[in-house]
Amino acid sequence: MIIIGCDYHPGFQQIAYVDTETGELQERALQHREEAEKFYRELAAQGLKVCVGMEASGHARWFERLLAELNFELWIGDAAEIRSKRVRKQKTDRQDAQLILKLIRKDDFPQIWVPSWENRDLRQLLWHRHRMVQARTRLMNQLQAVALNEGLRCKKRLWREAGRQQLEAFRLAPWASRRRQDLLELLDRLNPTIAELTQAIEREVEKCPEARRLQTHPGVGPLTALAFVLIIGKADRFRCGKQIASYLGLVPLEDSSGSRRRLGHITKQGNTLLRFLLVEAAQVTVRSDPGWRSKYHHLMMRRGRKIAKVAMARRLAV
Repeated sequence: MIIIGCDYHPGFQQIAYVDTETGELQERALQHREEAEKFYRELAAQGLKVCVGMEASGHARWFERLLAELNFELWIGDAAEIRSKRVRKQKTDRQDAQLILKLIRKDDFPQIWVPSWENRDLRQLLWHRHRMVQARTRLMNQLQAVALNEGLRCKKRLWREAGRQQLEAFRLAPWASRRRQDLLELLDRLNPTIAELTQAIEREVEKCPEARRLQTHPGVGPLTALAFVLIIGKADRFRCGKQIASYLGLVPLEDSSGSRRRLGHITKQGNTLLRFLLVEAAQVTVRSDPGWRSKYHHLMMRRGRKIAKVAMARRLAV
């Protein structure tokens, strides 16, 4: 069996690998993609059993697909835990690859849960819609600024038929008029795209019993429900609700020693999109549920609005 410790970079990877039968240890730097693909395909052609370990990375999907195609075992590890196991003060790519190899051989590699390819593709749907909505918001804010500069302040009414007619009727300078026209055209293209993506999310929710159940909670819509199911994955990965809150970055930083306890801002680790959606959904819950509203106002008076919002999001998550 070949065990490979891989220090992965977008343009290349540094590997340290050992043959468990002979004990021979070797190191190489492989450029992406041609050289790396050739190396792993040659191992597969020899009929060798291969296990590859690497830190979690956001730019390695082609590499993961390649290893899956070759039926190689892939272990993905928690990057922070791997760093914590480094003893030496020096850090190089070679030492990182050697450390990963060492941890695998010692059975001390901090392996993490890896979502399925279908799960990851559905996450792309959520992110795509989220980015499209953000782009639409930026366009709408720019058009609101155009209206305000012409003395029209009608907020949401600007997007009704009468408001749009007023916006289009303004006599503007040539380039200002061109800007207004382009912004309106972009907005008209984004609206049906967002509606189509929203319908796709709703169809996926109908296929998912867990997401449908989450929607029974006040304030939780299809987007938040599906995001929670996809990102949390298997619930038995967590022993308690506190671990879920920590996984989502909804717990405070802590720097305590002795009798002194010092808490900071939330860690913001974990998935940014789900954390954002939970904060938004919690605000809807606060407006619709008297018990939540009472708790929110109590926290807001004691700790401030921002902390109260995060506390409600954490309560919704756990």
